[in-house]
Amino acid sequence: MCLAVPGRIRRIRGDSPLERSGEVEFGGVAKEASLAFVPEAQPGDWVLVHAGVAIAVLDPAAAERALDALRALEAADGGAP
Repeated sequence: MCLAVPGRIRRIRGDSPLERSGEVEFGGVAKEASLAFVPEAQPGDWVLVHAGVAIAVLDPAAAERALDALRALEAADGGAP
């Protein structure tokens, strides 16, 4: 199963559209993600990240709904990592 996770862009690096990346925060953990597929993304935006690549920019309400769904799955699994 594949899973994309919402995260918020902290900062962006690079000027070339294909080499642009961002530091994206996921629940307090920051990871680097490619922003090549979301050239419109800016710091502070929520993005949906799959396998280290941001694949969509999300509005804050959609990001919160996705995070709520992930929390519900975690709770149903007994909070296992």
